[in-house]
Amino acid sequence: MSDTVLMHARRRLLRENPSVTWFMLALGVFTLVISVLSEGVGVGLVSTSMVKILGMTLCLCLIAVAMDVVWGYCGILSLGHFAFFGLGGYAIGMWLMYARTEIVISDSLARGTIPPTEAELSEAVAAQIFGVVGTSELPLIWTFAGSLPFQLAMVVLVPGLLALVFGWLAFRSRVTGVYLSILTQAMTLALALYLFQNDTGLRGNNGLSGLQNIPGLLHVPQAVLSVWFLWASAFALGAGYLMFAWVVSGKFGSVIRAIRDNEARVRFLGYNVEGYKLFVFTLTAIVSGIAGALYYPQAGIINPAELAPIASIYLAVWVAIGGRGRLYGAVIGAAGVSLLSSWLTGGGAPNIDLGFYRILWTEWWQVLLGLGFVMVTLFAPKGIGGLFDYLVRKR
Repeated sequence: MSDTVLMHARRRLLRENPSVTWFMLALGVFTLVISVLSEGVGVGLVSTSMVKILGMTLCLCLIAVAMDVVWGYCGILSLGHFAFFGLGGYAIGMWLMYARTEIVISDSLARGTIPPTEAELSEAVAAQIFGVVGTSELPLIWTFAGSLPFQLAMVVLVPGLLALVFGWLAFRSRVTGVYLSILTQAMTLALALYLFQNDTGLRGNNGLSGLQNIPGLLHVPQAVLSVWFLWASAFALGAGYLMFAWVVSGKFGSVIRAIRDNEARVRFLGYNVEGYKLFVFTLTAIVSGIAGALYYPQAGIINPAELAPIASIYLAVWVAIGGRGRLYGAVIGAAGVSLLSSWLTGGGAPNIDLGFYRILWTEWWQVLLGLGFVMVTLFAPKGIGGLFDYLVRKR
């Protein structure tokens, strides 16, 4: 009986989300090709820096899919999901920085005639990490920073609990529409301003750095680590895509789409609207935190500027350009805009000299992004994914 139920569920998932098979196939081929062409495990045609960029792009695609579910399917325009992304990065970053510093300090003190005590080692690690903010004491929130299982749990729990509390307060008060968007943006801004302070225990505007050095794997070249993170990011994106495709299918998906279209009518029919919205909001926040935990070890650094409200606005723009209400549209928007911005701001695109003015893409790429958003809104309101749907139907 259970096998029959699973078979029917699988068929229903593929029937209601035909893009799942094609997306998983494309993701697998992409990961395989980049691995073969990489410097770490392949022929060396793709540089390590490019592999890292592609791995980070996959993480951005994952948070874009989460944003599409909460906005495109449930109708909650959250301008704070990048805060959950950053919190996941901070949670894993604390372990990366503490464990790596502890290894370096232990090796240094071991050369002395008298082995260091646990207290001396802890004091030396604290002084090394927090000397930049003028203190040598380990903050309370770093008590279990040396425990990888604990910090991995924080990757899930911190964004999840923040989303659960914030969502419960907002949804039970029936805050909707633009007012809810403003509240989520205010939450993000407050969190960013708080983290900028030196007494938060997270090194203020210095943030956490050196995250690309993985404790226990310091002997592994960055070229190889970048490929490993690419695999992990691809697996997380694939698993997240499958999970969200299952979430938005069936009765649950029909209910959250109905909430998006007419919340009052769904409530009148007897559905617990607040419960559905809270579940979607919390689940997408957790996935955003996991995406951040994979992203920042590849980026190598995280600071409070990463949690600025503009980042969440960019996230909404990616989803809108790709086509909200389509999981693959969110991936297209995030990947396309992310790679384009890396190309324009990384010196890949040649500047244009008009004689009377020189266009520097490092300064103009945001204007180009805004123009693209306006063009999509006016001429393709369903985004790039909507154009794909149109072509498929026409064929």
